[in-house]
Amino acid sequence: MDVNTIAIVMAGGQSPALWPKSSEKLPKQFQHFIGNGTLLQNTIERILKIFPIENIFVVTSNNFSNIIEEQLPELPKSNVIYEPFARHTLPCVSLALTQLSLDTRDETVFVLFPSDHHIANIGEFYQTLEVAIEFARSRDAIVAIGVTPTRPETHYGYIQIDRNSEGLEGFYEKGIRFSKTFAEKPDYDTARRFLSTGEFLWNTGIYVMKVSTFWNTLKVCSSEIYNYFTILKKFVGRPQFEQALLETFRQIQSESIDTGIMERTSNVYAIESGFTWSDVGTWDEIYRLSLKDADNNCLVGDIIAMDTKNCLIQTDEKPIAVVGVEDLLIIDSKRALLICKRGLSDRVGEIVSYLRRKNAEPLL
Repeated sequence: MDVNTIAIVMAGGQSPALWPKSSEKLPKQFQHFIGNGTLLQNTIERILKIFPIENIFVVTSNNFSNIIEEQLPELPKSNVIYEPFARHTLPCVSLALTQLSLDTRDETVFVLFPSDHHIANIGEFYQTLEVAIEFARSRDAIVAIGVTPTRPETHYGYIQIDRNSEGLEGFYEKGIRFSKTFAEKPDYDTARRFLSTGEFLWNTGIYVMKVSTFWNTLKVCSSEIYNYFTILKKFVGRPQFEQALLETFRQIQSESIDTGIMERTSNVYAIESGFTWSDVGTWDEIYRLSLKDADNNCLVGDIIAMDTKNCLIQTDEKPIAVVGVEDLLIIDSKRALLICKRGLSDRVGEIVSYLRRKNAEPLL
């Protein structure tokens, strides 16, 4: 890995769909669901194979500073970038590159990683990143890491690709494709139609580009955010930076990198890959990824299950006994108990919204 390449890991978001285990004080990226560690720890361990630790930067909220230090003791404290409060992914990466502006150059390539994914087929994942970095370094391009879909998934975003190879030279054989459109989470029929065309990839949300490409694209696509961070950049390394940062975040609007840049620019490419990927976004997805017993159950904790099939049941403390049930998601935490029919876990976020309206802070 070239020393002029860095990784930026976004670890500040909330995850209401995985309530009640995921909470405002301890969202999903800091918890264990799949693999050996928390989702964040697994992400860092995964990319350490290609990035030295000093080239990995984590962006998170001020509220999570103690958690970051506890879970990532090997990460230099100077490599943690704190947002005053969340403003979605576009301000997140803008802040990271602003704070790193004294130590990076225009030609520095960065890879933007979410912190809450599960990835298998690691060898192919690494090969994909190497090609994407090589391509981004060679031209003014944003490369979106895409995965060939295996089912009509309604919880993922999609990238429509163009298989025209003109102008891509040898990169076409390595998987680089022109992108046509980005599509956010479709309904089931639309997702089936996407798969039938063979033109759509799942959008992993992993993006690769040069620092100069980001700022040039941001200036054209989201000029207001660009202007705020251009001003903030002048305060980097000065005592007034923290106050200027707070004022910037108070004034800017929340914006995702997908809607703020990817859907508005023409210099986005995709790389078509086949590694196993999940954004671990719902309890149904956790059930799908988990090892099951002979009755197709995933039981975590002190569980007594009789005549029970096709269930995910987790408990942190007290025992749970179930008799004669099927196709349920039962998640017990210190805050609350969730019982949900499998296939409906995407509605768990509605419960969180209801609790917020009721000001039920202890349950969040």
